[in-house]
Amino acid sequence: MNKINFFCLATVMSLLIFSCNNSNKKESTAPLKQPVQNGTVLDQNVHKLKKTLSTLKSYDSFPRHIYKDKTNWEFVKVRDWCSGFWPGTLWYAYEASKDETILKGAKQFTESLKQIAYTEARNHDIGFQIFCSYGNGYRLTGNESYKQVILDAADTLATLYNPIVGSIHSWPTRTQYPHNTIIDNMMNLELLFWAAKNGGSKSLYDIAENHAEVTMKYLVRPDSSSYHLGSFNDKTGAFVKGYTHQGYADESMWERGQAWGIYGFAFSYRETGRKDFLDTAIKLSDKFLQRLPEDGIPYWDFDDPKIPNAPKDASAAAIAACGFLELSTLVDNPQLQDTYFKAGKTLIEILSTDAYLSQSENQALLLHSTGNHPKGLEVDEPIIYADYYFMEGLMRLKTLQKS
Repeated sequence: MNKINFFCLATVMSLLIFSCNNSNKKESTAPLKQPVQNGTVLDQNVHKLKKTLSTLKSYDSFPRHIYKDKTNWEFVKVRDWCSGFWPGTLWYAYEASKDETILKGAKQFTESLKQIAYTEARNHDIGFQIFCSYGNGYRLTGNESYKQVILDAADTLATLYNPIVGSIHSWPTRTQYPHNTIIDNMMNLELLFWAAKNGGSKSLYDIAENHAEVTMKYLVRPDSSSYHLGSFNDKTGAFVKGYTHQGYADESMWERGQAWGIYGFAFSYRETGRKDFLDTAIKLSDKFLQRLPEDGIPYWDFDDPKIPNAPKDASAAAIAACGFLELSTLVDNPQLQDTYFKAGKTLIEILSTDAYLSQSENQALLLHSTGNHPKGLEVDEPIIYADYYFMEGLMRLKTLQKS
């Protein structure tokens, strides 16, 4: 990879966007070291994931986060929204290495999640749980039993759809909102789009398209930032108000939500061909890049008044990188293709420095993610979905660089 002057990263990023306005940005000035080569990072990650896998004996418990003073993963059960990320990470490790031991582990952890497809839907996270695990498994093995689980999981997710609102009820347990839709839910539409193309009902496509349209109309704000949650009247479909649960404030720019939106609207355009979805992905992307601090990794919320003394979120950087790389393959303009490819590549390179790589510090791949800052949960800790999207980003970058 080409070397990057990280002190000049803010300038590099601003040149990627046609009209950046950084006047409100509070920047970090901490220097970063040069990135490790892509292939080397993949090899190191595969070795580390295989080593961690060898220590795990229970296939219905899944790594989620590591406390700051600990070295080993804390585990969650099947119904946790993060359960699909560990087997998904193993599938990427197998794709990179063709290691049969990793393949065996990926299968065992994936198959423990089957019950999610056949029990009542509790929330929108079925896509994260099933498509990251079974989806990658089917992509790499062609196992027909995996395909059936994916199709059935899509039908289960669809039971949360409210046709009056036109979106999936993301968090049914949040009864203070008769119907709510969160920006994270954009990511789970890929399960529905895929199922509709691979033997499932055409209605799954319609649900996904309608959900993306409602999210675009009500959760994406005029300044191209996004709400975390939109509350709707479940009887009339009327939009009530935008809120946050994991951001600093209702009107602030929670960076992981922005990253979910970038990636979700990018593949929604890929699946539908709707230019308004593409335009939305571009607007969200440009806003994200405009707000990045000098060291290139977003703070947990771009509007936290404690910046630069606020925690970072490596997971948002990894998610956004995957979204940018996806977007680079979808835009027709060569300059925009280069813009988003470089943006995704840059984020992956920064995460590949020893400022963010965990290395021997603990079992995770990445340090410095933030889960739910308002509740003080998983703040500046390794989190499994950061590792998942980091591995996805490395694999995407490898594929794109070959082509």
